[in-house]
Amino acid sequence: MMNRRDLLKSGSLAALGLLLPPIGGPEFLRRKLLAGSAGTGNKKMIFIFQRGGNDALNTVIPRGDLDYSANSRPTLFINDTQAIDLGNGFAQLHPAMQPMMEVFNHTSLNGVAGPGNLAVLHRVGYPSQSRSHFSAQHFWENGVPGDEQLDEGLLYRRFASSPGFSDMPFAGAYLNDSLPTALRGATPLPAFPGTADYSFSGNFAEVDKFLGLLPSAPGGTDGKGLYGAYGGKPDIEGGTYRDLLMPTGVKLGESVSVVQQALAQGPYTPENGAVYPTTTFGTQLSEIAMLLKRTPAQLLGVNIGGWDTHTAQGTLVGGHPNILGELALGIQALSRDLQSQWEDVVIVTVSEFGRTSDENGSRGTDHGASSAMFVAGGGVLGGVYNCDAATWAPGSMYSENSRYLAANTDFRVVFSEIFQQVFGDDPSMMEQFMPGYNAAAAANPGLFTPLGFL
Repeated sequence: MMNRRDLLKSGSLAALGLLLPPIGGPEFLRRKLLAGSAGTGNKKMIFIFQRGGNDALNTVIPRGDLDYSANSRPTLFINDTQAIDLGNGFAQLHPAMQPMMEVFNHTSLNGVAGPGNLAVLHRVGYPSQSRSHFSAQHFWENGVPGDEQLDEGLLYRRFASSPGFSDMPFAGAYLNDSLPTALRGATPLPAFPGTADYSFSGNFAEVDKFLGLLPSAPGGTDGKGLYGAYGGKPDIEGGTYRDLLMPTGVKLGESVSVVQQALAQGPYTPENGAVYPTTTFGTQLSEIAMLLKRTPAQLLGVNIGGWDTHTAQGTLVGGHPNILGELALGIQALSRDLQSQWEDVVIVTVSEFGRTSDENGSRGTDHGASSAMFVAGGGVLGGVYNCDAATWAPGSMYSENSRYLAANTDFRVVFSEIFQQVFGDDPSMMEQFMPGYNAAAAANPGLFTPLGFL
Protein backbone atom coordinates (compact mmCIF):
# COMPACT_ATOMS: atom_id res chain seq x y z
CA MET A 1 0.00 0.00 0.00
CA MET A 2 1.39 3.44 -0.95
CA ASN A 3 2.15 5.57 2.08
CA ARG A 4 0.69 9.02 2.54
CA ARG A 5 3.85 10.93 1.64
CA ASP A 6 4.25 9.14 -1.70
CA LEU A 7 0.55 9.47 -2.40
CA LEU A 8 0.51 13.23 -1.98
CA LYS A 9 3.73 13.59 -3.96
CA SER A 10 2.18 11.68 -6.86
CA GLY A 11 -1.04 13.66 -6.59
CA SER A 12 0.67 17.05 -6.68
CA LEU A 13 -2.20 19.08 -5.21
CA ALA A 14 -1.74 22.66 -6.32
CA ALA A 15 -3.73 23.98 -3.39
CA LEU A 16 -2.42 21.67 -0.67
CA GLY A 17 -0.61 24.46 1.11
CA LEU A 18 -3.85 26.39 1.33
CA LEU A 19 -5.72 23.81 3.37
CA LEU A 20 -7.16 24.61 6.68
CA PRO A 21 -7.32 23.43 10.22
CA PRO A 22 -8.00 19.75 10.73
CA ILE A 23 -11.22 18.34 12.02
CA GLY A 24 -11.24 15.91 14.88
CA GLY A 25 -12.95 12.74 15.85
CA PRO A 26 -13.60 9.34 14.30
CA GLU A 27 -17.22 10.24 13.49
CA PHE A 28 -15.91 12.08 10.45
CA LEU A 29 -14.80 8.82 8.85
CA ARG A 30 -18.35 7.52 8.82
CA ARG A 31 -19.33 10.19 6.35
CA LYS A 32 -20.29 9.20 2.81
CA LEU A 33 -19.11 11.18 -0.18
CA LEU A 34 -21.68 13.78 -1.22
CA ALA A 35 -23.54 13.53 2.06
CA GLY A 36 -26.70 15.53 2.67
CA SER A 37 -26.72 19.31 3.02
CA ALA A 38 -26.48 21.18 6.27
CA GLY A 39 -29.40 22.32 8.35
CA THR A 40 -29.52 25.86 6.99
CA GLY A 41 -31.89 24.78 4.23
CA ASN A 42 -31.21 26.53 0.95
CA LYS A 43 -29.96 29.77 2.49
CA LYS A 44 -26.49 30.87 1.38
CA MET A 45 -24.06 33.68 2.21
CA ILE A 46 -21.49 35.50 0.12
CA PHE A 47 -19.01 37.34 2.35
CA ILE A 48 -16.92 40.16 0.86
CA PHE A 49 -14.15 41.74 2.93
CA GLN A 50 -12.95 45.18 1.81
CA ARG A 51 -9.49 44.92 3.34
CA GLY A 52 -7.67 48.11 4.21
CA GLY A 53 -10.36 50.26 5.82
CA ASN A 54 -12.93 51.80 3.49
CA ASP A 55 -13.62 55.54 3.58
CA ALA A 56 -17.29 55.30 4.51
CA LEU A 57 -17.82 59.06 4.20
CA ASN A 58 -16.64 58.97 0.60
CA THR A 59 -18.80 55.90 -0.08
CA VAL A 60 -22.09 56.87 1.54
CA ILE A 61 -22.03 60.65 1.66
CA PRO A 62 -23.93 62.39 4.50
CA ARG A 63 -25.04 65.28 2.32
CA GLY A 64 -27.26 66.61 5.09
CA ASP A 65 -24.33 67.13 7.46
CA LEU A 66 -22.84 70.60 7.03
CA ASP A 67 -19.49 69.27 8.25
CA TYR A 68 -19.18 67.33 5.02
CA SER A 69 -17.75 70.10 2.87
CA ALA A 70 -14.83 71.34 0.82
CA ASN A 71 -13.38 72.64 4.08
CA SER A 72 -13.10 69.19 5.64
CA ARG A 73 -12.26 67.46 2.35
CA PRO A 74 -10.73 69.95 -0.05
CA THR A 75 -9.77 67.51 -2.83
CA LEU A 76 -12.14 64.65 -1.96
CA PHE A 77 -15.40 66.58 -1.68
CA ILE A 78 -18.11 65.43 -4.10
CA ASN A 79 -20.87 67.94 -4.81
CA ASP A 80 -24.54 67.05 -4.68
CA THR A 81 -24.98 67.08 -8.46
CA GLN A 82 -22.23 64.49 -8.90
CA ALA A 83 -23.31 62.07 -6.18
CA ILE A 84 -26.20 59.59 -6.46
CA ASP A 85 -29.34 60.50 -4.53
CA LEU A 86 -30.54 57.63 -2.33
CA GLY A 87 -33.98 59.09 -1.84
CA ASN A 88 -34.11 60.03 1.84
CA GLY A 89 -33.09 63.66 1.45
CA PHE A 90 -29.89 63.18 3.42
CA ALA A 91 -27.65 60.40 2.04
CA GLN A 92 -25.96 60.05 -1.33
CA LEU A 93 -23.77 57.38 -2.89
CA HIS A 94 -20.42 57.86 -4.59
CA PRO A 95 -21.07 58.16 -8.35
CA ALA A 96 -18.73 55.25 -9.10
CA MET A 97 -21.25 52.95 -7.43
CA GLN A 98 -23.97 53.54 -10.01
CA PRO A 99 -24.13 49.83 -11.08
CA MET A 100 -25.25 48.87 -7.58
CA MET A 101 -28.26 51.19 -7.84
CA GLU A 102 -29.92 48.55 -10.00
CA VAL A 103 -30.28 46.47 -6.83
CA PHE A 104 -31.14 49.44 -4.58
CA ASN A 105 -33.78 51.00 -6.82
CA HIS A 106 -37.42 50.83 -5.75
CA THR A 107 -40.23 53.31 -6.20
CA SER A 108 -40.71 53.60 -2.43
CA LEU A 109 -37.00 54.37 -1.91
CA ASN A 110 -35.99 56.67 -4.74
CA GLY A 111 -38.86 56.70 -7.20
CA VAL A 112 -37.12 54.35 -9.62
CA ALA A 113 -38.53 50.92 -10.37
CA GLY A 114 -36.39 48.05 -9.12
CA PRO A 115 -36.21 45.20 -6.59
CA GLY A 116 -35.14 47.30 -3.61
CA ASN A 117 -32.90 44.51 -2.31
CA LEU A 118 -29.89 46.53 -1.15
CA ALA A 119 -29.46 47.84 2.39
CA VAL A 120 -26.90 50.63 2.89
CA LEU A 121 -25.74 50.52 6.51
CA HIS A 122 -23.72 53.48 7.74
CA ARG A 123 -21.89 54.02 11.04
CA VAL A 124 -21.27 50.34 11.83
CA GLY A 125 -18.46 49.39 14.20
CA TYR A 126 -17.96 48.62 17.89
CA PRO A 127 -16.87 50.41 21.09
CA SER A 128 -13.18 51.30 21.47
CA GLN A 129 -12.54 50.79 17.78
CA SER A 130 -9.06 49.53 16.95
CA ARG A 131 -7.21 51.39 14.23
CA SER A 132 -4.73 48.58 13.63
CA HIS A 133 -5.43 46.67 10.41
CA PHE A 134 -4.50 43.34 11.99
CA SER A 135 -6.50 43.76 15.18
CA ALA A 136 -9.52 45.40 13.59
CA GLN A 137 -9.84 42.74 10.90
CA HIS A 138 -9.41 40.04 13.52
CA PHE A 139 -12.21 41.44 15.69
CA TRP A 140 -14.66 41.71 12.82
CA GLU A 141 -13.84 38.15 11.86
CA ASN A 142 -13.82 36.42 15.24
CA GLY A 143 -16.79 38.42 16.49
CA VAL A 144 -15.17 39.32 19.81
CA PRO A 145 -13.69 42.85 19.81
CA GLY A 146 -10.64 43.02 22.05
CA ASP A 147 -9.78 39.31 21.86
CA GLU A 148 -6.69 38.93 19.69
CA GLN A 149 -6.11 35.30 20.71
CA LEU A 150 -9.35 33.76 19.44
CA ASP A 151 -8.68 32.39 15.96
CA GLU A 152 -12.07 30.75 15.41
CA GLY A 153 -14.37 32.65 13.11
CA LEU A 154 -17.73 34.27 13.66
CA LEU A 155 -19.12 32.86 10.41
CA TYR A 156 -17.58 29.47 11.04
CA ARG A 157 -19.33 29.17 14.41
CA ARG A 158 -22.67 30.08 12.89
CA PHE A 159 -22.49 27.60 10.03
CA ALA A 160 -20.85 24.84 12.07
CA SER A 161 -23.85 24.95 14.42
CA SER A 162 -26.06 23.57 11.65
CA PRO A 163 -26.71 19.82 11.74
CA GLY A 164 -24.75 18.08 9.01
CA PHE A 165 -22.28 20.88 8.35
CA SER A 166 -19.21 18.81 9.23
CA ASP A 167 -20.51 15.97 7.05
CA MET A 168 -20.75 18.04 3.91
CA PRO A 169 -17.98 17.33 1.38
CA PHE A 170 -17.93 20.99 0.32
CA ALA A 171 -19.78 23.29 2.70
CA GLY A 172 -17.98 26.39 1.52
CA ALA A 173 -14.65 28.02 0.73
CA TYR A 174 -12.75 31.28 0.60
CA LEU A 175 -11.35 32.34 -2.75
CA ASN A 176 -7.96 33.53 -1.61
CA ASP A 177 -4.46 32.22 -0.96
CA SER A 178 -5.25 31.67 2.72
CA LEU A 179 -8.28 31.13 4.92
CA PRO A 180 -9.35 34.20 6.92
CA THR A 181 -10.20 34.03 10.60
CA ALA A 182 -13.90 34.43 9.78
CA LEU A 183 -14.07 30.89 8.35
CA ARG A 184 -11.60 29.13 10.62
CA GLY A 185 -12.70 26.35 12.92
CA ALA A 186 -12.42 22.68 13.77
CA THR A 187 -14.00 21.51 10.52
CA PRO A 188 -11.68 22.45 7.64
CA LEU A 189 -12.85 24.71 4.85
CA PRO A 190 -10.60 25.16 1.81
CA ALA A 191 -9.05 28.36 0.54
CA PHE A 192 -7.92 28.73 -3.05
CA PRO A 193 -7.60 31.74 -5.38
CA GLY A 194 -9.38 29.95 -8.22
CA THR A 195 -11.24 26.68 -8.74
CA ALA A 196 -8.72 25.50 -11.35
CA ASP A 197 -6.04 25.67 -8.64
CA TYR A 198 -7.95 23.35 -6.34
CA SER A 199 -7.10 19.97 -7.80
CA PHE A 200 -4.57 17.22 -8.06
CA SER A 201 -2.66 16.96 -11.32
CA GLY A 202 -4.30 15.18 -14.23
CA ASN A 203 -7.67 15.17 -15.94
CA PHE A 204 -10.93 14.45 -14.13
CA ALA A 205 -10.69 10.67 -14.62
CA GLU A 206 -7.10 10.65 -13.37
CA VAL A 207 -8.01 12.73 -10.32
CA ASP A 208 -10.95 10.44 -9.59
CA LYS A 209 -8.68 7.40 -9.76
CA PHE A 210 -6.13 9.08 -7.52
CA LEU A 211 -8.80 9.82 -4.91
CA GLY A 212 -9.81 6.15 -4.89
CA LEU A 213 -12.27 4.65 -2.40
CA LEU A 214 -12.83 4.82 1.33
CA PRO A 215 -12.37 1.57 3.25
CA SER A 216 -15.54 -0.44 3.74
CA ALA A 217 -15.20 0.22 7.49
CA PRO A 218 -13.44 3.04 9.38
CA GLY A 219 -9.79 2.17 9.82
CA GLY A 220 -9.99 -0.67 7.30
CA THR A 221 -7.30 -1.65 4.85
CA ASP A 222 -9.36 -2.27 1.72
CA GLY A 223 -9.54 1.35 0.59
CA LYS A 224 -7.74 2.76 -2.41
CA GLY A 225 -5.86 5.92 -3.29
CA LEU A 226 -6.04 8.99 -1.08
CA TYR A 227 -9.29 7.88 0.57
CA GLY A 228 -7.76 4.55 1.38
CA ALA A 229 -4.60 6.09 2.82
CA TYR A 230 -6.35 8.68 4.96
CA GLY A 231 -9.49 6.74 5.75
CA GLY A 232 -7.65 3.57 6.66
CA LYS A 233 -5.34 2.30 9.35
CA PRO A 234 -2.80 4.89 10.58
CA ASP A 235 0.83 4.48 9.54
CA ILE A 236 1.73 4.83 13.20
CA GLU A 237 -0.90 3.68 15.68
CA GLY A 238 -1.48 6.37 18.24
CA GLY A 239 0.89 8.77 16.48
CA THR A 240 0.71 12.44 17.34
CA TYR A 241 -2.13 14.23 15.51
CA ARG A 242 -3.03 11.09 13.52
CA ASP A 243 -6.66 11.32 14.64
CA LEU A 244 -6.74 14.85 13.24
CA LEU A 245 -4.56 14.56 10.17
CA MET A 246 -6.18 11.48 8.67
CA PRO A 247 -9.80 12.70 8.54
CA THR A 248 -8.51 16.01 7.18
CA GLY A 249 -7.00 14.10 4.26
CA VAL A 250 -10.36 12.54 3.51
CA LYS A 251 -12.04 15.95 3.74
CA LEU A 252 -9.47 17.32 1.32
CA GLY A 253 -10.20 14.60 -1.21
CA GLU A 254 -13.95 15.05 -0.97
CA SER A 255 -13.86 18.81 -1.41
CA VAL A 256 -11.48 18.52 -4.38
CA SER A 257 -13.81 15.98 -5.95
CA VAL A 258 -16.86 18.24 -5.61
CA VAL A 259 -15.07 21.25 -7.11
CA GLN A 260 -13.69 19.21 -9.99
CA GLN A 261 -17.12 17.74 -10.72
CA ALA A 262 -18.45 21.30 -10.89
CA LEU A 263 -15.73 22.26 -13.37
CA ALA A 264 -16.35 19.12 -15.39
CA GLN A 265 -19.81 20.46 -16.26
CA GLY A 266 -18.12 22.80 -18.70
CA PRO A 267 -17.27 26.49 -19.02
CA TYR A 268 -19.41 28.72 -16.85
CA THR A 269 -21.63 31.32 -18.51
CA PRO A 270 -23.22 33.97 -16.24
CA GLU A 271 -26.95 34.37 -16.63
CA ASN A 272 -29.33 37.30 -17.19
CA GLY A 273 -26.77 39.60 -18.73
CA ALA A 274 -24.46 39.56 -15.73
CA VAL A 275 -21.09 41.17 -16.45
CA TYR A 276 -18.43 40.71 -13.80
CA PRO A 277 -15.49 43.11 -13.42
CA THR A 278 -12.52 42.10 -15.57
CA THR A 279 -10.31 41.79 -12.50
CA THR A 280 -9.26 39.00 -10.15
CA PHE A 281 -12.11 40.00 -7.83
CA GLY A 282 -14.62 39.82 -10.68
CA THR A 283 -13.37 36.41 -11.79
CA GLN A 284 -13.62 35.13 -8.23
CA LEU A 285 -17.20 36.41 -7.91
CA SER A 286 -18.10 34.59 -11.11
CA GLU A 287 -16.60 31.41 -9.67
CA ILE A 288 -18.56 31.92 -6.47
CA ALA A 289 -21.77 32.09 -8.50
CA MET A 290 -20.77 28.92 -10.34
CA LEU A 291 -20.06 27.10 -7.08
CA LEU A 292 -23.40 28.17 -5.61
CA LYS A 293 -25.16 26.68 -8.62
CA ARG A 294 -23.13 23.50 -9.07
CA THR A 295 -22.16 22.48 -5.52
CA PRO A 296 -23.85 22.28 -2.09
CA ALA A 297 -21.73 25.20 -0.80
CA GLN A 298 -23.52 27.55 1.58
CA LEU A 299 -20.76 29.93 2.64
CA LEU A 300 -18.38 31.50 0.14
CA GLY A 301 -16.13 34.48 0.66
CA VAL A 302 -13.61 36.69 -1.10
CA ASN A 303 -11.35 39.67 -0.45
CA ILE A 304 -11.17 42.91 -2.37
CA GLY A 305 -8.13 44.98 -1.43
CA GLY A 306 -6.94 48.51 -2.04
CA TRP A 307 -8.94 50.41 0.60
CA ASP A 308 -6.02 51.81 2.63
CA THR A 309 -6.14 55.21 0.95
CA HIS A 310 -3.62 57.36 2.81
CA THR A 311 -2.43 59.17 -0.32
CA ALA A 312 -3.98 60.34 -3.60
CA GLN A 313 -7.30 58.71 -2.77
CA GLY A 314 -9.12 60.17 -5.76
CA THR A 315 -12.42 61.99 -6.04
CA LEU A 316 -14.30 61.01 -9.21
CA VAL A 317 -11.33 59.13 -10.68
CA GLY A 318 -8.45 57.38 -8.97
CA GLY A 319 -7.83 54.47 -6.64
CA HIS A 320 -10.83 54.72 -4.35
CA PRO A 321 -13.41 55.44 -7.07
CA ASN A 322 -12.00 52.53 -9.09
CA ILE A 323 -12.48 49.95 -6.36
CA LEU A 324 -15.88 51.37 -5.39
CA GLY A 325 -16.93 50.85 -9.00
CA GLU A 326 -15.46 47.35 -9.02
CA LEU A 327 -17.39 46.40 -5.89
CA ALA A 328 -20.62 47.90 -7.23
CA LEU A 329 -20.30 46.14 -10.58
CA GLY A 330 -19.61 42.87 -8.77
CA ILE A 331 -22.74 43.13 -6.64
CA GLN A 332 -24.82 44.06 -9.68
CA ALA A 333 -23.46 41.02 -11.55
CA LEU A 334 -24.19 38.67 -8.66
CA SER A 335 -27.75 39.98 -8.37
CA ARG A 336 -28.37 39.25 -12.05
CA ASP A 337 -26.52 35.96 -12.21
CA LEU A 338 -28.13 34.47 -9.10
CA GLN A 339 -31.74 35.35 -9.84
CA SER A 340 -32.72 31.67 -9.75
CA GLN A 341 -31.77 31.54 -6.06
CA TRP A 342 -31.86 35.23 -5.16
CA GLU A 343 -34.45 34.72 -2.41
CA ASP A 344 -32.05 32.38 -0.63
CA VAL A 345 -28.87 34.43 -1.02
CA VAL A 346 -27.49 37.15 1.24
CA ILE A 347 -24.42 39.16 0.21
CA VAL A 348 -22.57 40.94 3.04
CA THR A 349 -19.69 43.40 2.72
CA VAL A 350 -17.48 44.51 5.62
CA SER A 351 -14.37 46.64 6.14
CA GLU A 352 -12.32 46.77 9.33
CA PHE A 353 -12.78 50.51 9.95
CA GLY A 354 -13.57 53.79 8.26
CA ARG A 355 -11.28 56.76 7.69
CA THR A 356 -10.71 60.16 9.26
CA SER A 357 -13.46 62.69 8.69
CA ASP A 358 -10.95 65.29 7.55
CA GLU A 359 -8.76 64.78 4.51
CA ASN A 360 -5.05 64.54 5.32
CA GLY A 361 -2.19 66.49 3.75
CA SER A 362 -1.55 63.77 1.17
CA ARG A 363 -4.96 64.04 -0.48
CA GLY A 364 -6.11 60.90 1.32
CA THR A 365 -7.57 59.78 4.63
CA ASP A 366 -6.16 57.96 7.65
CA HIS A 367 -7.48 55.15 9.83
CA GLY A 368 -10.75 56.03 11.51
CA ALA A 369 -13.64 54.43 13.36
CA SER A 370 -17.02 53.27 12.03
CA SER A 371 -17.47 52.03 8.49
CA ALA A 372 -20.27 51.20 6.07
CA MET A 373 -21.71 47.82 5.15
CA PHE A 374 -23.82 46.69 2.20
CA VAL A 375 -26.27 43.81 2.49
CA ALA A 376 -28.06 42.52 -0.61
CA GLY A 377 -30.35 39.60 -1.35
CA GLY A 378 -33.94 38.65 -2.02
CA GLY A 379 -34.98 39.02 1.61
CA VAL A 380 -33.37 42.43 2.16
CA LEU A 381 -35.53 45.47 2.84
CA GLY A 382 -33.63 48.01 0.81
CA GLY A 383 -32.92 51.48 2.06
CA VAL A 384 -30.47 53.66 3.93
CA TYR A 385 -29.86 52.96 7.59
CA ASN A 386 -28.04 55.23 10.07
CA CYS A 387 -27.63 58.04 7.54
CA ASP A 388 -30.74 60.22 7.74
CA ALA A 389 -31.85 63.43 9.35
CA ALA A 390 -33.60 61.66 12.22
CA THR A 391 -30.54 59.72 13.46
CA TRP A 392 -27.57 61.78 12.26
CA ALA A 393 -27.04 64.57 14.78
CA PRO A 394 -24.94 67.66 14.04
CA GLY A 395 -21.30 66.97 14.85
CA SER A 396 -21.55 63.25 14.12
CA MET A 397 -18.59 63.35 11.75
CA TYR A 398 -16.36 64.25 14.69
CA SER A 399 -18.16 62.30 17.41
CA GLU A 400 -15.18 60.08 18.30
CA ASN A 401 -11.97 61.78 19.46
CA SER A 402 -13.04 64.86 17.48
CA ARG A 403 -11.60 63.16 14.38
CA TYR A 404 -13.78 60.20 13.52
CA LEU A 405 -17.32 59.13 12.77
CA ALA A 406 -18.42 57.05 15.77
CA ALA A 407 -20.44 53.88 15.43
CA ASN A 408 -24.19 54.06 15.83
CA THR A 409 -24.67 50.30 15.40
CA ASP A 410 -22.47 47.43 16.56
CA PHE A 411 -21.53 45.06 13.73
CA ARG A 412 -22.53 42.12 15.91
CA VAL A 413 -26.19 43.13 15.91
CA VAL A 414 -26.04 43.37 12.10
CA PHE A 415 -24.87 39.76 11.92
CA SER A 416 -27.41 38.81 14.58
CA GLU A 417 -30.19 40.13 12.35
CA ILE A 418 -28.81 38.20 9.37
CA PHE A 419 -28.47 34.98 11.36
CA GLN A 420 -31.97 35.23 12.79
CA GLN A 421 -33.92 36.56 9.82
CA VAL A 422 -32.14 34.77 6.97
CA PHE A 423 -31.01 31.53 8.59
CA GLY A 424 -33.71 31.22 11.26
CA ASP A 425 -31.35 31.05 14.24
CA ASP A 426 -32.77 31.48 17.72
CA PRO A 427 -31.76 34.73 19.48
CA SER A 428 -30.27 32.65 22.29
CA MET A 429 -27.64 31.36 19.82
CA MET A 430 -26.02 34.77 19.40
CA GLU A 431 -23.91 34.28 22.53
CA GLN A 432 -22.53 31.07 21.04
CA PHE A 433 -21.79 32.65 17.67
CA MET A 434 -20.30 35.81 19.19
CA PRO A 435 -19.02 35.13 22.74
CA GLY A 436 -19.68 38.10 24.99
CA TYR A 437 -22.62 39.25 22.86
CA ASN A 438 -25.08 39.47 25.74
CA ALA A 439 -22.75 41.46 27.98
CA ALA A 440 -21.87 43.84 25.14
CA ALA A 441 -25.54 44.38 24.35
CA ALA A 442 -26.33 45.07 27.99
CA ALA A 443 -23.46 47.55 28.28
CA ASN A 444 -24.30 49.37 25.02
CA PRO A 445 -28.03 48.92 24.35
CA GLY A 446 -28.15 51.79 21.87
CA LEU A 447 -25.55 50.14 19.65
CA PHE A 448 -27.46 46.85 19.71
CA THR A 449 -30.82 48.11 18.45
CA PRO A 450 -31.70 46.05 15.34
CA LEU A 451 -31.83 48.11 12.15
CA GLY A 452 -34.67 46.09 10.60
CA PHE A 453 -33.14 45.67 7.15
CA LEU A 454 -34.50 42.13 6.78
